Amino acid sequence: MRMSRRRFLSIAGGAALASAPQPGRAQAYPSRPITLEVFVPPGGSPDIVGRVIAQALSPRLGQPIVIDNRPGAGGNLALQAVARAPANGHTLLLIATPHAVNATLYEKQDIALLKDIAPVASINHDAFAMLVNPSSAARTVAEFVALAKAKPGKLNMASSGAGNLSHLAGELFRMMTGIEVVHVPYRGAPAANTSLMTGETQLLFNALPSVLPLIKSGKLRALAVTTARRVKSLPDIACVAETVPEYAVTGWLGIGAPKGTPPEVVERLNNETNSVLADPAVLARLASLGSEPFTGTPADFGAFLAKETEKWAKVVRFAGLKPD
Repeated sequence: MRMSRRRFLSIAGGAALASAPQPGRAQAYPSRPITLEVFVPPGGSPDIVGRVIAQALSPRLGQPIVIDNRPGAGGNLALQAVARAPANGHTLLLIATPHAVNATLYEKQDIALLKDIAPVASINHDAFAMLVNPSSAARTVAEFVALAKAKPGKLNMASSGAGNLSHLAGELFRMMTGIEVVHVPYRGAPAANTSLMTGETQLLFNALPSVLPLIKSGKLRALAVTTARRVKSLPDIACVAETVPEYAVTGWLGIGAPKGTPPEVVERLNNETNSVLADPAVLARLASLGSEPFTGTPADFGAFLAKETEKWAKVVRFAGLKPD
């Protein structure tokens, strides 16, 4: 049977339309390199863990993941950059405790974590260490408390930035022990670590991934870890809670995307991140940093973020903290 010219053109035209990109039809994700906005300078604990995850995630997604270090405003600069980016999954945020804290610390802000960022995947839990200079007279938590009480207001406590977990861990310790120390915020973990090594400051709480090599090389002395149980990477180091009952601080990281990112993109990122966190090589790398995996669904992570925001709001208000 011969096909009429009109029918031929109709079929050909329909085939061409079917193969052409249609309005609203999503391209395969990801279609280009992904940017991960990291709120600390290179070398900080979140940066180290973020790079481990990005390196393992990239081949699974078939695109490079570019780390963009954007420190400032306690993590708000990175958060704002992601919140204002197109909601297509090609710009992601490394989320941490500071972003939950900022909801209360920065009372007037147009962009906020729970309102403008879609939870994608949780990554890990980090222990923190209570640190002093190796020349310090204090070798235990009790000895440091005694030293600080003998010199009220004379000792400086460094942090990786006002309002971040390094700062809040110290404030919680101060509140629970009654010591008086002067808070000195620095721009990121490396600068805070250096201040303690040079003697500019006398106390620092910082995440293990950024200080473990310094502890093992003898450049910093760990008096204790902040978790409820001792950590495998420092089995001989006591917990703060062994001296200050119920004291506990644990850091965490996760991934977020601009609010409105398609659910299928969020699901893909969540599944691939959870797969990465089941990889023995990645688990071994995290363990070497004193870090443990923390996985779940996007909804699980969203509920966790809401609880963290509420928890730290109470600490910020109790301590009367303000951004420096």
